[in-house]
Amino acid sequence: MPDTPPDADIAAMQRLAADDDLALNDLMHRWKDKVAAFLLRMTGNAATAVDLTQETFVKLFQSRARYRPTAPFPTYLFRIASNLARNHARWNQRHPTVSRDNEDDHVPESVEPQPGPDEQMERSEKMQRVEAALAALPEDLREAMLLFTYQDMSYAEIAAAVGCTSKAVETRIYRARQILRAALGGSQAD
Repeated sequence: MPDTPPDADIAAMQRLAADDDLALNDLMHRWKDKVAAFLLRMTGNAATAVDLTQETFVKLFQSRARYRPTAPFPTYLFRIASNLARNHARWNQRHPTVSRDNEDDHVPESVEPQPGPDEQMERSEKMQRVEAALAALPEDLREAMLLFTYQDMSYAEIAAAVGCTSKAVETRIYRARQILRAALGGSQAD
């Protein structure tokens, strides 16, 4: 989560609702990278993630008058992003296209300094296995796991974002971890 206090996001949404369009810039500055990373992992395609990120903020702007701070702002924002990712996946199922293999569409590795080429290669291969295993999860499990792991959302926040119960989120994360453990040969998946 960003270092900004949660009240700043609520205040920005209130300013946005009061027709201060510059408040959207503040929200985009704080959240666009996290939303884009989430959508990249959900869709597996960088160009699609960029498009859906922009669409997320368009939808946020369009719904500015309806926003009520009954839940944390990230819950509201990631619900929009999740819905767009689901709609995109449904559209792709109804309109299949020829897949293109593009090496640029993988999730970027971390940029922390690496001690040596052997360890760097090992980490790279492990990261690719983990990302492939995440991408292979059923959509509902992947969505819950990504929000929990990469966005540090609580079960209740995830439940509000995806429209289910906290118990369902707990079950989804448990099942995702089990599948990841099996896919990664018992290595650490959580």
